This record gives sequence, structure tokens and C-alpha cells, in this order.
Amino acid sequence: MKIDFHVHLTPPDIAANWKKYAEKEPYFSLLSRGKVNKFAGAQDVVSMLDKEGFDRAVVFGFAFSDAGLCRYVNDYVIESVKKSRGRLTGFAVVSPRSLSGGKNAAAEIERCHDAGLKGVGELYPLPSAGFLRQRHGIDLEDKKQTQAITGVCKERGIPLMLHAGEPVGHSYPGKSSAALRQLESFISDNSGVKIVLAHWGGGIFLYETMKEIKEAFRDVYYDISATPFLYDERIFQAAKALGLCGKILFGSDFPILPPSRYLAAIEKCGFTESDKELLFGGNAERAADFSIK
Repeated sequence: MKIDFHVHLTPPDIAANWKKYAEKEPYFSLLSRGKVNKFAGAQDVVSMLDKEGFDRAVVFGFAFSDAGLCRYVNDYVIESVKKSRGRLTGFAVVSPRSLSGGKNAAAEIERCHDAGLKGVGELYPLPSAGFLRQRHGIDLEDKKQTQAITGVCKERGIPLMLHAGEPVGHSYPGKSSAALRQLESFISDNSGVKIVLAHWGGGIFLYETMKEIKEAFRDVYYDISATPFLYDERIFQAAKALGLCGKILFGSDFPILPPSRYLAAIEKCGFTESDKELLFGGNAERAADFSIK
């Protein structure tokens, strides 16, 4: 099975009226106004899968700071998954930044899992500074908040996907300012939870050459979304050299990028057919549950 593990889904009415929602959601506004931003509905994703030769996509909405909006997009994902006849696997987005310390977010995860969604994400680590600091994201250093979310993920055996940005290089809308040390501490504190770090984990995978990181990160996967914007094909060679072919997931970041934008780099990197089988689906089937109820 060929799986795209990182696809964004937006309810049509939000896509058509995004400026209205952007007025109250600063991070959504920042991304929506970016030059590369696009919106996709469920049928757009299924059409992409057919065109690109993929069997399935992991889809999720935007993690708004407004918990009500998160619930709304989750309902759209739930409905889209049911109608897709096995083409879409859904993740739930939540707003952890609430006075309940994550309890409401945990309840929403439970509701969505009961409705057929298979994971949580993509969630955005709280920026270390700036105007978004108090408005958006999951605070990786707030254990009361995070453990309410990771606790239900562990209990139900579902993965958590986190946005991760590289700490150096060019700036762009959505580049995370969360420190890699924050990710390390969060992962170490949540042993047994399957965690998917988007965008190569901001480069943190390189530290799996350290014995203690390799052990702490045994349940961590890295998706390759946004690679064409960030790295050349040597990033794949590095992952192979480090013995991490069993931990990387193909993710396109569609509709920002189609899967075909990644294929030339993958062909150049020296992956064997076995490596490609893991990248395009084998690892995904270990990271998440793709059964259809």
C-alpha cells in the first residue's frame, strides 16, 4: 500500500472564507497569506491520490486555537474518511491552550478516535517567543497540558504528529522556533507514545547517532514533508547512512506540494527497493492503524 502520511484537509466553507477566520486566528492568517499556501477538500485529495498513484492519505485539518473550530474541522475529516471508502485515514486536531490544562483536548481526541480517526496532529509546538507565544500551539514544557494529550494517545495506541522546524536557515511562514531540546525532553518524558515529527523533525534525527537519543527516540518517526523547500537529496542519504530507513514516512504536505515533487530526489539518493517500500508505506503501517471499521 502506497501512503502519503502528511496531507492537509480544509472544509470548503473555511477555504472560501479564510480571511474571516484569519481575523481571529493569527497563525492561520500567517500561513494562509503565504505565497505557497493552498487549500484542498476531500475530493481534491482523492483526485490527487489517483493522479499520483497513491492508495491512501493521512489527512488532518488545521489546529486552530479555537477549540470549537478544531471540532468543526474534525467533523469534516470524520465525514470525509467515511465517504472515502478507505482512501483517507484521518487524524484529529485539538487546541491544548485552554484553562483546562489539556483535558478538553483529551476528550476531543477520545471523541474523534471513537468516530474512526486514527491519530492526533499536526500540532504546532508553542513558539519560544513572538506575538504567537500566548495564542497558539502546544506547550511542550507544560507537562499538565501535554500529558493529558499524550496519556490518551498512549492509552489508545494512536500516534501524535508534531510540526518541527529546523533551527537554522531561511525564514518562511510556519517555521517553528521551538528548540530541539524541547522536542528531546518532550519525547523522553512520553516514552511509549508513537510520535511523528514532521519535516524531518527539524533535523533532530541526526542526533540518533547518540546512544541516549536513539534509545529515547525508539518510537519516533520522521515524515519528509516540505523536503523540496528545505533540503536536497543528501538528506535521504544521511537517513540511510544512519540506519533510519525504517523510521521515515513519505509525506507530501499536499496541497502545498504534490508527491511527484519528491520522486526525483528519492531516485537519486541510492535507496534500494526495500528502502522505498518502507518509505512509501511499510513504516506508515507500523506508525498508525490503517484498518477500516
